[in-house]
Amino acid sequence: MDIALYSPEGVQPWLAALSAAFSSLPMAGSPPALHSWPGAPACDYALLWRPPAAFFAEQPRLKAAFALGAGVDSLLAAEGLPADLAIYRIEDAGMADQMVEYALYACLERLRGFDRYREDQRTGRWGQGRYAERSALRVAVLGLGALGGAVARALVAFGFSVSAWSRRPKSLPGIACYAGLEGLEHTLSRADLLIILLPLSRATEGLLNEARLSLLPEGAWIVNLARGRLVHEQDLLAALEAGRIGRAMLDVFNEEPVPPGHPFWTHPRVFMTPHIAAITPEEKAARQIAAGIAALEEGRQPSGRVDRLAGY
Repeated sequence: MDIALYSPEGVQPWLAALSAAFSSLPMAGSPPALHSWPGAPACDYALLWRPPAAFFAEQPRLKAAFALGAGVDSLLAAEGLPADLAIYRIEDAGMADQMVEYALYACLERLRGFDRYREDQRTGRWGQGRYAERSALRVAVLGLGALGGAVARALVAFGFSVSAWSRRPKSLPGIACYAGLEGLEHTLSRADLLIILLPLSRATEGLLNEARLSLLPEGAWIVNLARGRLVHEQDLLAALEAGRIGRAMLDVFNEEPVPPGHPFWTHPRVFMTPHIAAITPEEKAARQIAAGIAALEEGRQPSGRVDRLAGY
């Protein structure tokens, strides 16, 4: 069995992690041969992140491809992707804990007013804000997949008032769950802090536009941990300038790295991080991928297969 790996960031850590993961599995026959692409022979499986069109042209016999990250939008949009190739996503593999940490940081920042105290320090002002109970902060989570569900459950366990929206109806204990366009409007209208953890698809691209941003309460915060193109950047900037959005904490962007001179770099109410809300842990993800390939080789269907029509 041959496996091809490609990522524009390099695959050396993945090669070591996958070698260890496969060696721990009770698979029949020789361990799979791992190849970095370009230069790989024709392979049975591909592990990919943002592949160029030439990859698929040189790999005509693939049985399945696994995404080397939580999102699959860039893989589904890859030029030359065969229409019938099965795609599998990584399910959590330790990323949910990281998302919870980021979301909790954002909620505490808003609840305790730490952003205001930083500005007070910069300007030489001394003044205490008022304390608010955690339950007074109304947090909304958009997206209830593996990551969004984990974040919503953690925040409600910590004492925040949590609602959530997903495209399909779901139910989580202690969380007010909504679905559909009417449910989205209801969720947005009651969110002091909005955490975005939706997959990017044709149905969700540009979902947070001027009309929907205007539904948020005055001064609401937006925390985008999913994909930049879920939010219309110019509409967000306009809402920030008008004061309708109090603060944007952004880990993802339309273009990454964010271009020099982009307003996000210097905007006083924007906090940026360089797509680090959940960094894929190679060892855990490699064990999940190896188990998935072993299942396919044994004629079993692993979890995490992507629905191409839904986009996730």
